Amino acid sequence: MFEYFHGSEAERFSFYRVPKILFTDEFFRALSTEAKVLYGILLDRASLSQKNGWLDDKNRVYIIYTVGEIMEDMNCGNKKAIQMLTDLEEKAGLIERKRQGLGKPNLIYVKNFSTSDEGFVEKHFLKCRNDKSGSVNLTNPEVSESHSNNTESNYTDYSDTYPFLSDDDGMRERREYEEYFRNQLELDCLIKENPTDEKTIEGIAALLVDTCCSKKRFIRIAGDDKPAETVKSRFMNLDSEHIEYVLLCLKKNTTKVRNMRQYILAALYNAPDTIDPFYQSWVNSDMAVGNF
Repeated sequence: MFEYFHGSEAERFSFYRVPKILFTDEFFRALSTEAKVLYGILLDRASLSQKNGWLDDKNRVYIIYTVGEIMEDMNCGNKKAIQMLTDLEEKAGLIERKRQGLGKPNLIYVKNFSTSDEGFVEKHFLKCRNDKSGSVNLTNPEVSESHSNNTESNYTDYSDTYPFLSDDDGMRERREYEEYFRNQLELDCLIKENPTDEKTIEGIAALLVDTCCSKKRFIRIAGDDKPAETVKSRFMNLDSEHIEYVLLCLKKNTTKVRNMRQYILAALYNAPDTIDPFYQSWVNSDMAVGNF
């Protein structure tokens, strides 16, 4: 059993500081408690970034905090981590994410809400209150395996025969998956930032929809037959960073691939496990040569 605190013993611990205004002000009421706690963690990391001199060319402090790290620190799934970041950015304007381009993790700027004027707060609050989400609620992340090797061939050649539902319910389900992945993967933004990869990105999204609409009980991934629900669950928790990572794997590959569709499926399935070690290695390398 735990002991009682005596005197000033509690002061020996380290704490994340969550601003009280996030719980008392009407403007932040729409934020979940988890998102508010995450903001406290982001503030703590921003303080460390400032001490380490992580400043951009405009002297603004930024942090690098991947979705995988958030999942571990907050003990949550991929979808929950992404939702918290989205809420902090879009509902409250407390952070801003900036893409660095293909193969590099997003920069996160933690905003100082105390400098916001009342007009902005009111306008932003009204916008958030009227916003509606069109996403479909599905799944939790599953276990995965190591990444398979690289490719050649036409990146848009993803065709394979899946048995689809042919009735109205099946078509409705397919449209829901298409809408879900377009929102979840931020496809419009991805294509805008990677215009030369538009067909590849659309092909990857189509492959994800095809897989999730499949009626097969098992789906082959890297030579193994995985339960369909496990594969679908894993794919439903991918985000735009995972797609950018897969694009990078495709571009770096120099090995001939006989079955492009299988290669892409394996890369997508394993992305949640391989993305963080890859980016951590990238960041360590850049810091070693002074690129940050």
